[in-house]
Amino acid sequence: MTGKLKVPELFCVIVLIYCSMIDNSWAKDGCVGRFVNPVTDVCWSCLLPIKIAGVNITGGDIDTPTSKSILCACPRPGIPLPVPGIPIAFWEPARLVDVTKSPMCMVSLGGISLGSSSVKGFKEDSAGEAFYHVHWYIYPVIYWLEILLDFVCLEMASVDVAYMTEFDPMWSDDAKTAILNPETLMFGNPLTQAACVADCATSSTGLSNDSMFWCAGCQGGIYPYSGTTSSHNGGVGTAQLIVSKFMAKMHRQMMLWGYYGKEGMCGKYPMPVIKKSQYRLQMTYPVPEFSSCKRIGQTEVLWQAGKEYPIFGEDYGFLIWRKRDCCLL
Repeated sequence: MTGKLKVPELFCVIVLIYCSMIDNSWAKDGCVGRFVNPVTDVCWSCLLPIKIAGVNITGGDIDTPTSKSILCACPRPGIPLPVPGIPIAFWEPARLVDVTKSPMCMVSLGGISLGSSSVKGFKEDSAGEAFYHVHWYIYPVIYWLEILLDFVCLEMASVDVAYMTEFDPMWSDDAKTAILNPETLMFGNPLTQAACVADCATSSTGLSNDSMFWCAGCQGGIYPYSGTTSSHNGGVGTAQLIVSKFMAKMHRQMMLWGYYGKEGMCGKYPMPVIKKSQYRLQMTYPVPEFSSCKRIGQTEVLWQAGKEYPIFGEDYGFLIWRKRDCCLL
């Protein structure tokens, strides 16, 4: 890799930036959205803090604990002994996610509708409840923009659609989800939900509490792993909760792994129970929140004003930032 973008990559960047400026008024069937502009819509300060050998060299927001070791070592193909390196920690923008009430509506792809999904996973809201679908995109923006050049700690992948809940029968069926995740009966009751008040305070003032894995802080309980929420108190908070529920589900299905801590120095590792402190959320639609990222469970009261409005502002997009600890060889 070089410090310059190759012609195909440069073309993709130009197309994405151009499409992010296009008006989405042509959207039909209630499908709205816009492309994420990788230059103006990404909170680049969310990369911080960057730590080398446990030393913060940049400043930044509240961060997870990091190893203070000066050296690390990881195996390399074809080399019999572990190769020494330097521990480095940073936050990586890795995924995009849509939260939409319009089935098959790709919010982060400019509001493109892939067709009607009135049968596949569609579910009407009942009194006091809300139901959303989720679309999960691979989006390693640092890698394909080549911002950090030959940085081996970055995920090397192309932009792609990785998951759509319209094709997941469990997402719209709370009963079937409870069968596959029987602990739902334990954590989906009023007593354990009341404990989420403490998680709300912790997440809003510091790191998310990983020991309370059944809570999404101020947004409520994560169980069941479905697109249904028992109480809809506002679109922004509900969208945050849906994203938390979906990521917890993906960890349980072993489709999301761990990347931070000592275990993540040499690569990803199995994490069947989500550690909420590994993630930050940044809204990209309907109003990009490009100045800051939010922790899972952090209260939305202080920043949700103006982020939801009728018709074009009732679906949501988020950029998922993932904490990465790595041995730089």
